[in-house]
Amino acid sequence: MGERKGVNKYYPPDFNPEKHGSLNRYHNSHPLRERARKLSQGILIIRFEMPYNIWCDGCKNHIGMGVRYNAEKKKVGNYYTTPIYRFRMKCHLCVNYIEMQTDPANCDYVIVSGAQRKEERWDMEDNEQVLTTEHEKKQKLETDAMFRLEHGEADRSTLKKALPTLSHIQEAQSAWKDDFALNSMLRKRFREKKKAMQEEEERDQALQAKASLAIPLVPETEDDRKLAALLKFHTLDSYEDKQKLKRTEIISRSWFSSTPGPRTGSSKAGSVLKKLAQNRRCAPVGSPITVEDLGIVRRRSREALENLRLAAETPKPGEPWVPEGNTQDRPASPPDCSPETAETPRSRGPPGQAGKRQDRPRSPPGPSQEAAASQDDTPPPGTLSSSLVADYSDSESE
Repeated sequence: MGERKGVNKYYPPDFNPEKHGSLNRYHNSHPLRERARKLSQGILIIRFEMPYNIWCDGCKNHIGMGVRYNAEKKKVGNYYTTPIYRFRMKCHLCVNYIEMQTDPANCDYVIVSGAQRKEERWDMEDNEQVLTTEHEKKQKLETDAMFRLEHGEADRSTLKKALPTLSHIQEAQSAWKDDFALNSMLRKRFREKKKAMQEEEERDQALQAKASLAIPLVPETEDDRKLAALLKFHTLDSYEDKQKLKRTEIISRSWFSSTPGPRTGSSKAGSVLKKLAQNRRCAPVGSPITVEDLGIVRRRSREALENLRLAAETPKPGEPWVPEGNTQDRPASPPDCSPETAETPRSRGPPGQAGKRQDRPRSPPGPSQEAAASQDDTPPPGTLSSSLVADYSDSESE
């Protein structure tokens, strides 16, 4: 704003260039305005930037490098022909004033009062760097030949000591010269390592899922491989024994699954099938299955039973007839024999009597002989014509 006011285009009517010279002299003001209010004392107010980190002595706060202040600039001396300036500024956190001045000999700033410097300076001599030649030494090198010779010998010995380090630095720099090849090699190595890590992680996850493990697995070593090679695991039973045991279990297992549940109309048939399965299990392996093993009892119809009774009462040809009331002379059938298998005992005699019986005249056929004939025509009890009736007397009532 001040600069714009100083170069305005308005000239008042009483302005005389020969008398006033400029508008600033006409207005009796300085071009820097308020910044030049102490110019009569040799002080100019400038914008100063902190050159390094310091701690304020008044509030003990840290003031970082780059913080700007309105400082009073004043010339305090010369270093040869270079002027030395001092800067005075007020801390923005307290009422303390900080004073600093330039150091042309060391190309640095020195704190005069009001603050302490945070020591972060780089010493070239301590770090074995090449030092700049001082002004006095330069003059002596130009005028004194012996000093120049001695200085050259010292420089050559220093170079001989630093030569291995310099060659190592040059090799390192030449190795990194081709950036594209180095980057490609590094990325290729990274991809191979990443792929190996992914494969190892997949193997670990498969092993954890197979063994139901929830613990992290450590990478295997050569000692682990040697120890694993010395161990040998085998099962207690062979494959043939396991197959034989499985077949035995299948054979001894029940054919019908016994599932508990509410009784239905088929409970009677289920109990019968269960009994049949128990009888089948108790029967020996080599013996054939009979009708009695299955729990089935044969019963003849009423007609067949009547014919059998009539046949038992009627004597056969060649046998003595016994009246119905006289049952003492009739041979008794064994109590265990069933009517189907019971046969009337024939008279035993010499073989010659059989022919005499055949020569006897036969009596005319009657109802008894017809019943006997029908008995002879009756098929044996084991044929299909006989009626089979299942016995459910032992089963549960509905």
